[in-house]
Amino acid sequence: MTTNGGHEPVFCTIVPPHVLDKLAQHEDSALATPARRTLERDALERTRRRLTTVIGAPAAAPPAHAADQPHRTVYDAGHRQELPGRKVRAEGEEPGRDATVNRAYAGLGATYELYRAAYGRDSIDGKGLPMDASVHFGENYDNAFWNGEQMVFGDGDNEIFLDFTIPVDVIGHELTHGVTQYTANLAYYGQPGALNESMSDVFGSLIKQHALGQTAADADWLIGAGLLAPRVTGKALRSMKEPGTAYDDDVLGKDPQPGTMDGYVHTSQDNGGVHINSGIPNHAFYLVATELGGHAWERAGQIWYDVLTGEELRAQATFADFAKLTVAAAKARYHEGEELEAVLKAWEQVGVPTS
Repeated sequence: MTTNGGHEPVFCTIVPPHVLDKLAQHEDSALATPARRTLERDALERTRRRLTTVIGAPAAAPPAHAADQPHRTVYDAGHRQELPGRKVRAEGEEPGRDATVNRAYAGLGATYELYRAAYGRDSIDGKGLPMDASVHFGENYDNAFWNGEQMVFGDGDNEIFLDFTIPVDVIGHELTHGVTQYTANLAYYGQPGALNESMSDVFGSLIKQHALGQTAADADWLIGAGLLAPRVTGKALRSMKEPGTAYDDDVLGKDPQPGTMDGYVHTSQDNGGVHINSGIPNHAFYLVATELGGHAWERAGQIWYDVLTGEELRAQATFADFAKLTVAAAKARYHEGEELEAVLKAWEQVGVPTS
């Protein structure tokens, strides 16, 4: 039994382990030491998630706030690793001097607003779950994560990564792992794990687009734009428009994401390449959204949301399973129109069968 009534919380980070592994091996200690510390901390958090799954955790208290309104609390970890830290901003309080706190608070709100306005969802669990976040976690911590209960943000090392509250899609990405936890509960390895990561990239991007009022044509379709330090040759962590082009750097190496099944990566690392092969369903969503035009959270996002929350998506789903469900969802909501054609065409382009 877990805090979410039987759905297994997984430990999900925005920076993939393969990126930190490469940094940890660098000869420059200014790059290697923060990466090593981050990997050590991430390993500890993964162990804690497994223990929570085995022994259970206390049930969360019901939210004490009005329905259809966020209930945000931001804590300052003070560069320590004890969570949640000191409470620094509660729901409804005015911005303070700490820009990191203000960005975290705004990002929680932007995430809540996309799910509420576009899909009628009340917070992460659909039942008004309070949204908690801790900032200034650890010393030069090179990651952000959802630990099954709250958001946590590092400040980055200022060599490779900047403050992890800067890109709102990073905040939305990690919180969407919580939405997946409370809905389809996709397993975190292989193709279901890549789908889990892709869901977070899709809705993370939609949260940014919604906050900025962008159309599919206006959007940059990047995940983590603004996160990489100036010395890095790259524009983001991932690109949904052009998987494999987000960075090509002497330190980080080249973005390994494929955009089609022809480039599918078979690996034992990163839970079977969940952050790598997610480029394939990411690209399929981009193709659907840009084919349909307008606001991507409306028709394309609605189809993906219908599948995520429709109770037919199995925890062990493959890309083909998911693709077939998007076809069924498009038919159910939009019948035999352009939405269905866009979905069928997109999956064909990335090499995933729908029948």
